[in-house]
Amino acid sequence: KSQTWGRGETKALFNHGFAGTAGAFAHLEPLLGDFLSARSVELPGHSGTPVATWDETIDAIGAMLDERTVLIGYSQGARIALGVAARFPQKIERLVLESCAPGLRRRHDRLLRRKSDEALAELVRARGVESFVEYWENLPLFAGLRTLPRVEQDALRSRRVAHTAEGLAGALRELGQGAQPDLWPVLQGLRVPTLLIAGAQDEKYARLTRKMSVDLPLAWRVIFNDVGHA
Repeated sequence: KSQTWGRGETKALFNHGFAGTAGAFAHLEPLLGDFLSARSVELPGHSGTPVATWDETIDAIGAMLDERTVLIGYSQGARIALGVAARFPQKIERLVLESCAPGLRRRHDRLLRRKSDEALAELVRARGVESFVEYWENLPLFAGLRTLPRVEQDALRSRRVAHTAEGLAGALRELGQGAQPDLWPVLQGLRVPTLLIAGAQDEKYARLTRKMSVDLPLAWRVIFNDVGHA
């Protein structure tokens, strides 16, 4: 599943974050619609899209890049975009990664994260989507969302609760950081112009962004003040 917008010459493909939708980037059309012909995908486990493994997801998105494209991702979508770039660098004109984590370097840490992701998957199945989304949005990581106007908060909430419990649980299991391979080793050899974006209030991801900008040979970094993870 995907949504399209824009009429520009530059082709772009967007990957949303966990519990997001293909509509997560629609607000950019007034700003970028003259420059981009954009396609925003519905990631596995979201809005009825079947659950898929990490490798299946990377290959499916890679197959959508039929010519050199700007690939853009946020959070979970940024991790997936990085995985696609590592496997199909020749298909990507530029890469934009917002709040990205290249993975956990130690197998032990990946195992612990897999257990944590499994616990979250069981939580969404036990509580149901609405209760889980309320819990998710109240995590410190998303404190910035609570400063948005109420109408925007409600719009985000309505998109998040449109998913199924089984779908979100599957996305946590198959696309979480516990399932993701360690992509740090591929950064130094990835010769794709890459823009790294993070919020200064999101200390963990701002730190990861700075580290990534050192390892990537063609990287630009922007850390926005007074901005969090979302």
